Amino acid sequence: MSELRVNDFTIKVGNVNGTGSASANALLMKIIFRMGVPVVGKNIFPSNIQGLPTWYEIRVTEKGYRGRSGDVDLMVAMNPESYKRDLEELSPGGILLYDNTWPRPHFLTRNDITVIGVPLSRMCNAAFKVARSRILMKNVAYVGAVAALLDLDLDIINTLLREMFAVKPKLVDLNLQAISLGYDYAKQHFGNVNKFKVKARDLTSDKVMMDGNTTAGLGCVYGGATFGAWYPITPSTSLMDAFVSYCKMLRVDPDTGKHKYCITQAEDELAAAGMIIGAAWNGARSFTPTSGPGISLMSEFIGFAYYAEIPMVLFDIQRTGPSTGMPTRTQQCDIQLCAHASHGDTKHILLFPADPSECFDMAVNALDLAERFQTPVFVLSDIDVGMNDWMIDELTWDDNYVPDRGKVLTPEDLADMDKFHRYLDVDGDHIPYRTLPGTDPKGAYFTRGSGHNKYGGYTEDGAEYKEVVDRLHAKWASAADKVPAPIINKASKPPQGNIKFAIISLGSCDGAVLEARDKLESEGVYLNYMRVRGFPFHDIVKDFIDAHDQIFVIEQNRDAQLLGLLLSEIDVPREKLIPILHYSGEPLDYKFVHEALGKELKTRRQVA
Repeated sequence: MSELRVNDFTIKVGNVNGTGSASANALLMKIIFRMGVPVVGKNIFPSNIQGLPTWYEIRVTEKGYRGRSGDVDLMVAMNPESYKRDLEELSPGGILLYDNTWPRPHFLTRNDITVIGVPLSRMCNAAFKVARSRILMKNVAYVGAVAALLDLDLDIINTLLREMFAVKPKLVDLNLQAISLGYDYAKQHFGNVNKFKVKARDLTSDKVMMDGNTTAGLGCVYGGATFGAWYPITPSTSLMDAFVSYCKMLRVDPDTGKHKYCITQAEDELAAAGMIIGAAWNGARSFTPTSGPGISLMSEFIGFAYYAEIPMVLFDIQRTGPSTGMPTRTQQCDIQLCAHASHGDTKHILLFPADPSECFDMAVNALDLAERFQTPVFVLSDIDVGMNDWMIDELTWDDNYVPDRGKVLTPEDLADMDKFHRYLDVDGDHIPYRTLPGTDPKGAYFTRGSGHNKYGGYTEDGAEYKEVVDRLHAKWASAADKVPAPIINKASKPPQGNIKFAIISLGSCDGAVLEARDKLESEGVYLNYMRVRGFPFHDIVKDFIDAHDQIFVIEQNRDAQLLGLLLSEIDVPREKLIPILHYSGEPLDYKFVHEALGKELKTRRQVA
């Protein structure tokens, strides 16, 4: 008999897109979270409206790990089309739960797992009259069956359902009835199956479950953005949806009911980019959310904002490319695209959030940096961070925060000046002063996206052109110590002597990397780890690379884009950086990282 595993296993639900399974899966995860046990939710869904297979993973992890485990311990196989795959994914010793309403003449199974059949459809067809209700309640019924197998708290389920359907109380009874159908059947027929259990803890009381698009939208509100323009694209639309909802709560004058914000759905991504540039030129904090294809379309305007020195904030919720690619799969494949977006010599400020909490903070950072440096700033999230549910600390805010508007001249400033030149570096910090329209006639200037000299005049003189673009590069480079600094995790109990091997990664790789390091340390292997959070790279990045013999660069794309950026910006031998690449479109799991690192370390130790 296998040992009972408490608060340490992964549930995966295989279903059909469009059947309402998302609500049931979210309910299941929330139950565990409310029991005080850390959870991680990963949604792997198709890009069509309905009909294709969809999966949802819930990792129960008392240690609070934030990445996928790479295992499946309890598979709820609700889709006959994906049943074979679901069966193969299940780890030895696991449980497979399926709807056995209709017998299968060629039923596939395995000797190393436990199979549980529950007649979900038959029970729901008998209990509910409406056809749509039967489909929806079948999903709720499997939540009840899982609750019985894992010993979930029925009182918490009751409370959650009453919260979810507070405005539709009739649905509470329907859902409770469906929960009871699955729960009672599983208890009666499989009460002796005792493999996995959720035991109540108090590890989530100061935590919240949120996705990165929601927190980024909230961060834009708190960071002072008053204008947003976008063209809908998966997976960034929910970021603007969040901004809209929070503006309606927080940006409406209580006396007049007047909106203190403006949001526009543009006819395409290029128009959205032009709109936020126009708003920023007029002095409004503005932004646009998009994904890789949108960045491609916006490139001309991005180059204009860079050269004309107009603040611009772009949220790139990265998805799998190239071209349309797989719109609902995750990658980190726009790093190089965003670093050099547009034609000609351009370099842009990039921020790399690792979780929804950082999406909130970096939304504010991006708005400040864009105005301080008068340039485009990209926040490179991805589908995993942007659309999946993460357990994070409650968001905090400093009420003393003052937006960094950068070098903006007031009428009083202009009155004391002999003449205003828009692109002149007066202070030697590579950043010119700007004015806002209507401030004062003395501050008027011609905004140029064509060749111009430092006085703002048109030029095709090579020396004058070079002087301006060299200053733009120096301005970008000066942002290195203003972007969020890297986070370094040193080995907890390093052996004597220096640690020779280390890891560099970014963004949503972080959870899997941290867990893989823990696993390696338990095996006596120690590595230092640095997570890059901004570009241009902080001096700490070079110091970290110089301090180690070999660096494993872990990222989620085929072409080692972060590694390439490190090589182009830092003087480091190519052979010192070893790529570890994951680009299947599914969120990174710690087993992949652990196995890849183990293989590379073994090879390099043998060579040494």
